[in-house]
Amino acid sequence: MTKKWFLAALSAVIFTMGSFAQENDIQKEKSDTSSITVRNIPVGEVVVSSLRIDRKLKELPASMAVVGEYDYQKNSSLTLSHVLETEPGITMGSDGAWATNINIRGLGESRLVTLIDGNRVETATDLTASLSMIDVNDIERVEVIKGAQSSLYGTGAMGGIVNIITKNSHFAPKPFFSGNAVSGFASANKLITGHAAINAGSENWHLRLSGSYNKADDMNTPLGILPNSQYASSNITAKLGVKPLANHLFKLQYQRNWATDVGIPGGDAFPGPAEATYTDIGRHLLDASYEIINITKKLSSLKLSYFYHYILRDVSMVPNSVVETTLANGNIQRTTPELISPTGIHVTNGGQLQSTWKLSEKNTLIAGLDVWERGLTTKREKFIKVEVLNSDRTLLKTNTIERGETPIPESTFGSAGLFFHDEARLLDNKLTLIIGGRLDGVKVENKQGTDVDYLIINGNRDDAPATQRITFEAGSDHDFSWSANAGLLYKLSNSVDASLNLARSFRSPSLEERYKYIDLGNLVRLGNPKLDPESAYSADLGIRVWDKKFNFQGGIFVNHLSNMIVEKPGEFIYTLASNVVDTVPALINENVSKALLYGFDYRFEYNFFKNFVVFNSLSYVRGTDTDTGENLPMLPPLNGRLGLRYTYHPLGSVELTAVGAAKQDKVAPGEKETDGYVRFDLSLSSAEFDLSFIKLQLFAGVDNLTNTSYSNHLSTNRGDISIEPGRNAYVRLNFIF
Repeated sequence: MTKKWFLAALSAVIFTMGSFAQENDIQKEKSDTSSITVRNIPVGEVVVSSLRIDRKLKELPASMAVVGEYDYQKNSSLTLSHVLETEPGITMGSDGAWATNINIRGLGESRLVTLIDGNRVETATDLTASLSMIDVNDIERVEVIKGAQSSLYGTGAMGGIVNIITKNSHFAPKPFFSGNAVSGFASANKLITGHAAINAGSENWHLRLSGSYNKADDMNTPLGILPNSQYASSNITAKLGVKPLANHLFKLQYQRNWATDVGIPGGDAFPGPAEATYTDIGRHLLDASYEIINITKKLSSLKLSYFYHYILRDVSMVPNSVVETTLANGNIQRTTPELISPTGIHVTNGGQLQSTWKLSEKNTLIAGLDVWERGLTTKREKFIKVEVLNSDRTLLKTNTIERGETPIPESTFGSAGLFFHDEARLLDNKLTLIIGGRLDGVKVENKQGTDVDYLIINGNRDDAPATQRITFEAGSDHDFSWSANAGLLYKLSNSVDASLNLARSFRSPSLEERYKYIDLGNLVRLGNPKLDPESAYSADLGIRVWDKKFNFQGGIFVNHLSNMIVEKPGEFIYTLASNVVDTVPALINENVSKALLYGFDYRFEYNFFKNFVVFNSLSYVRGTDTDTGENLPMLPPLNGRLGLRYTYHPLGSVELTAVGAAKQDKVAPGEKETDGYVRFDLSLSSAEFDLSFIKLQLFAGVDNLTNTSYSNHLSTNRGDISIEPGRNAYVRLNFIF
């Protein structure tokens, strides 16, 4: 599609539908309703909290993206990641329609820290889903820091932070009651969504209750139906805030997000080793905090918080393969794995004590301690049928086998860190300087791991079979590391500023990287308890323009990683229960690589004529293993957006966007190249129509207008899906009372 054709089509759609427009760059007024004030161009006034202190976005030097509630309403919002990927430097990956993740400037989920209301989500696994276990209708905003922040959040924050902030009620001078209900439909997978929330409060208390339900069929693509991509999910949230004393605030929250029958695509049309489904996957979050403010002239806040996060992953896999072997006597043995059922239970407990000091009018210091521990319990059951046939393939006998395994031995990962974060304003407030540091200790413990745990053959159980291997001896390990960051923000004029960020970050190896044991038949994928932490030095240089008619945020970055953990060919030496020592080929996690990532990203919006706004974004990242010169895996290609928005205040807004990516041929060994593509998305949003007792707002649109067939490089190279959804028409009604 040529640029000329695109601009002509864009203009035609905008002028034809121009009477249905409303400004759609928003600053939210209150958290308990969907009422919004609007402006054509965002000017950085939104308040963010991911740097542990509430500041306007334009007052912070960090490279950040903030995606608000309105963005999730006006877009199809299949998952949180679908909307985050509209921001430059953020690319979505997926294991299907429901299970999605993001990549920030070339670094994936294992090198990012995800928070829900400031609480860590610890679910490291080969199958993504952590960003899917949140109801998009409950999102107030998502703050994404693009760059290292280990000095604030400890291990794992080498590539950035994803802080998901959910909606809350508020205190008010007089008692109030309000709420809203949302109903929606998307055609690509016949997704039906429903959500309702109520809010109440007064001067000394507030309460919010919300719930939702979503159900989807298999996803439709330009090449046909994506098999086994259905899902159903529900969410319940309760939040309470109380002022027990003057200057005291107590908050309590419970979230339950659960999904069932979540397909992980595979099968004949989209090859996979098995038909895999999350039969149950979900989380419980309980958190509480107590804060005292204005304690002294210098000590402005002291806050103690605690959280408990329980996450369950229960998978059912039906293998597609049957293996036949010829025995010594000429008979044929046919082995059919009938069901594989792995389960993982992740439990994280954490607490934090944070103090905020107002050292002067121009100097604020934050200091504190946070501790958390993740416990992991896994099991896997394999049900196998073994048939013995004679030479003319007549069935002689059938054996049924149940094999019990522990993919990762019972283990814990504990972290404790001391941190500080100092913000100073200098040169008549033209210069903002932020300096932070952190000391961390990590303790990891594991019980002995074995493979196989037990065998049940034709009903007879054996808890110490002769083929039992010791995979990992019981043990413990300690890591100690430090992190630091420095940020500078200089105001070149009233509307233009420049920023520089420097950081040292680290990541202690996960429990999976230390202790995984995955038997692939002819080799195993093996963890390594002796891994050292990864470390990185990074720099980010940015420039921003906050004009009423023109908004621009752009930056260039470089990130040098050491002790990168990769899989290297080797041998697994093990001891059987019969005391026989043997070996098997293995891919073993090792600290062998150094890597360099660099690139740029930018976005701008230009209100060039009356209520017409053109917007554009572009992202590019390159990454190489500096030891071997090879490309790093899972790097997104050059990608971006170009769009036009028209606003007619009394009725609503219309927006047409071209989304594209270049061919990705800078691939790691074993990866597939993916072709470039361009697709077109259309979105409409109405104004709030006052129907006396309620307000009504309509959102609608069509993703992939031309039903273009294309591949997402990050999803394709996970091996699960190679084609993205086709044309998707959606509609969403928001009733506000």
